[in-house]
Amino acid sequence: MDVMFNIEMIKSLMKTDPAAAAVKINEFIEKQNNTPLNIAITGESGSGKSTFINYFRGMKNDDEGAAPTGVTETTVDVKEYPHPKYPNVIFSDLPGIGTTKFPADKYLELVELEKFDFFVIISNTRFRENDVKLAKEIQKMEKKFYFVRSKIDNDLQAEARGKRNFNEQETLQKIRSDCIQGLQKEGFDSPQVFLLCSFDLHLYDFPLLHETLERDLSELKRRALLMAMPNISLEVINEKKKALHSKIKYLAAASAVGAAAPVPELSFAVDIGVIAAAVTRYVLSFRLDIPSLKRLANTTDVPYDDLKQVILSPLVGVNITPELIMTVLGQLASVASLMAREEAFRYIPIIGIPAAAAFSFAGTYKALSHFLNMLAEDAERVFKRALGLNSSE
Repeated sequence: MDVMFNIEMIKSLMKTDPAAAAVKINEFIEKQNNTPLNIAITGESGSGKSTFINYFRGMKNDDEGAAPTGVTETTVDVKEYPHPKYPNVIFSDLPGIGTTKFPADKYLELVELEKFDFFVIISNTRFRENDVKLAKEIQKMEKKFYFVRSKIDNDLQAEARGKRNFNEQETLQKIRSDCIQGLQKEGFDSPQVFLLCSFDLHLYDFPLLHETLERDLSELKRRALLMAMPNISLEVINEKKKALHSKIKYLAAASAVGAAAPVPELSFAVDIGVIAAAVTRYVLSFRLDIPSLKRLANTTDVPYDDLKQVILSPLVGVNITPELIMTVLGQLASVASLMAREEAFRYIPIIGIPAAAAFSFAGTYKALSHFLNMLAEDAERVFKRALGLNSSE
C-alpha cells in the first residue's frame, strides 16, 4: 500500500475536507487499477510465443486482435498486444537479436529493453544462440528474465508413442535437465526453466512461473499481473479474491464521502454506483463474463450451459446495473438496514452527517464483501467443472 495513503488519514480528512478526501480516494483507486505492466516475450518463429501471448490475454489464436501464429512468421518489429480487459498490461513480441535491422550492439537501444518489467524467453526445443544473447543483454540491465520451454505436450506425446512403460515425470525432468545443462554451458550459473503447454496453462510449470513472477514483482505490478492472469488454479482465484477484498475499505470510504455531502439521496446513489462498478470488475477478474465463459467452454470441451449451471450468483451473465444491485441488496436484510439508517441519520443535526457516513461505510463494505465472496465461489465452481474436478479437490 502507498505509505502516503491510509484509511485513518482519509477518515480524518473527511471531517475537515470531504472533497479533498474524495480526490485522494479516487487517485489511489485509479493507481491501483491502472498500474502499467510491460511484459516482453521473445523467441524464434514457431516457438509458441504468439499462442502464449494469446492464451494469457484470454484469446484464441483466430480471434480478432490476437497475435498472429504460424511457423513461417517472423517478428521484424516490436509488436504490442494489450490485454483486452486490462489494457494497462501489455505483452510485447520482440524481434530477434542480431538481425540486420536489430544488430546485437544496438539491440538495447532500438528495442528499448529498459521499459519492460520482465522478459519471457520461449523455445520449443533447446535455447538458441539468439536467446542466450538476449538473456545476457538483459542481465547487464539487472532485469528479470525467465526461460520457458514450450509445447511440452507435443514432446510427451512423441515420447509416449510406442512405449509401454512411459513415465511422464521422468520425461519432464529429462527435458528440464537438458535445457538447464545447455544454459549452464552458455555461462548461466543456476538457470530456471519452466515447462509449459500454452493451451493448458494450469498444467506443468505455469503455476510455478506465476509464483516466481509474483515474488519478483513490486506490489502494484504484482496486482496488475494477478488481475490479468487466467484462472489457472484455485489458488489464483483465491489470490484474486484476497487482492480485491483488500481494496473494499477504500471503496467503502468513497461511499462514506458521498454520505458526508448534505444532499438528499446523493449518498445512496453514490453507494449503489460504487457497488455496481466494483461488482463489474469482480465479474471480469474472475472470468465470469459471457465471452470468458464461452472461451473456457471451447478450450475445455465442457458445454457452456454446463458451466452456467454451477453458477449461483444472479450477477453473472447479466448487465450490472444500479437497478440490479438494488434488487439484490433488497434481499440482504443487514445491508438494507444499514443503508436505511444512513438516510435516517442524515437529517439529525450535528451528529447526523458523521453517523450517515459511518453507516454508508459499513453498508458498502458489507455489500461488497458479500458479492465478492459469492462471485469467488462461482469462479471456483466453474474452474472445477471445467477441469472435471469433484468438490473435494
